[in-house]
Amino acid sequence: MSSRKHSSLSPVRPASETETFKDKDAHVAATSTLLLLKPHFKYALYLFFFLSIWFVLLFFWFPSDKHPVSSPIVQSSNIDVQNQWAEPEEKAPVEPATKAAAEKTGALVYVYELPAKFNVGLLKECDRLNVYTNMCPHVANGGLGQPVSGMGSNTTWFATHQFIAEMIFHARMENHPSRTRRPEKADLFYVPFYGGLHASSKFRESDLAARDALAVELAEYISRQRWWKRNHGADHFLALGRTAWDFMRADGGTDFGANRLLRLPPVKNMSVLTVERHPWEGSNQYGIPYPSYFHPSTSDEVLTWQNRMRRQSRRHLFSFVGAPRTGVEKAAIRDKIIQQCAESTRCRLLKCGSGASQCHEPTQVLNVMTQSQFCLQAAGDSFTRRSTFDSILSGCIPVFFSPHTAYSQYSWFLPADHKTYSVFIGDENPRIEAELLKIPNDQIQKMRSRVIDLIPNLTYIHPNSSSDFGFADAIDVALGKLTEVVKSKLRRRGGGGGLTV
Repeated sequence: MSSRKHSSLSPVRPASETETFKDKDAHVAATSTLLLLKPHFKYALYLFFFLSIWFVLLFFWFPSDKHPVSSPIVQSSNIDVQNQWAEPEEKAPVEPATKAAAEKTGALVYVYELPAKFNVGLLKECDRLNVYTNMCPHVANGGLGQPVSGMGSNTTWFATHQFIAEMIFHARMENHPSRTRRPEKADLFYVPFYGGLHASSKFRESDLAARDALAVELAEYISRQRWWKRNHGADHFLALGRTAWDFMRADGGTDFGANRLLRLPPVKNMSVLTVERHPWEGSNQYGIPYPSYFHPSTSDEVLTWQNRMRRQSRRHLFSFVGAPRTGVEKAAIRDKIIQQCAESTRCRLLKCGSGASQCHEPTQVLNVMTQSQFCLQAAGDSFTRRSTFDSILSGCIPVFFSPHTAYSQYSWFLPADHKTYSVFIGDENPRIEAELLKIPNDQIQKMRSRVIDLIPNLTYIHPNSSSDFGFADAIDVALGKLTEVVKSKLRRRGGGGGLTV
């Protein structure tokens, strides 16, 4: 994370205001003679003088249009009050801890203009994009979803769906400073396929050929493109908003609704960014964060939020936000977590269920997590959870029970030494409260500081934000790391394309 960068307009005075005349008297005399001979020059001189004054006023009278936007703050006195989020009274003085995240991607990215049926055309039937819920409210605002009321700025906080990263990625790349419209200059080629949204619309499709059809068509389409052939797709990538499991149906395996996108030969040549990679078969897959609710437009919003989290009072030792799972072996730990949390006076439990659950309300989720020292992150339907990134946004130290919930997934984004920002409990029968009470307070403070430092790199900033944001967000980090991967891949193959290797 970097220190903030403030861009400012530096007006350049016209030459007529900075140059001096070497012979002022001669100039005045010549001008007077000219005006007597040709009166219309007098009016031209008046116009020139008026415009010069006007430009000076524009530069010096009107302020810059970049103002910090107030961020929400948690009022810690009562966790059950509906509106705990208010505008900050003053700007926080704390500066970010590192400048490393200000490093940009260093690559040019070409964005394919795919036929609409592969991305935006799918949104015409947004009510059918998910067999469990109507996605129409969630695909609004470029995938950010609906603005959240009571959180301060309505352009910063959104009820973002956990499986929508592919849309946010596409919206951001449309205006990203690294985008090039000249493919011959590109280092990376982004294929904006809304594969997750399409997959979730076909989970109950019993005809496997029909379920796979659009994925197969995409692979055939992209492999025919001129720039694909340059490196056989080694410099191409997808970004998917669902887990890799949803695209890796195996022949003869259990059919839970997945298609075969990631098993298609052209796609296996590409790099795939996904919110959950396959831990054992995902050699070309790279984990990217689930989107949380925070999509700032300025670096000041991020810094203000971080500083609020540093000062936040935390009355609960630990908390859990989630629902029980049945029939999933890796989620068996959830029953134990829920039981221990419910029995402890030091734990806050927000138990989720189907329908209009509190767990679908950003203010409820963040209210619990911002009041907690530790946030328990147990595997659910798959290894990973969006809740991990909600907890980091809240400055709450994540507690993991499987290495595949984060450690094997997000190496581009999280420190290699997981003890600096998280707790791992690997016992099958853990005594959670007892384990957490063993951690000294000074160590907790250091871990929380490290968690809060991670916020910018795990955040998807607003697609319409300034290109000079001051540090790298999740997409900037992904593009930078992917550039390194592609360089290495092409070097091994003896290629290079547009990359300097």
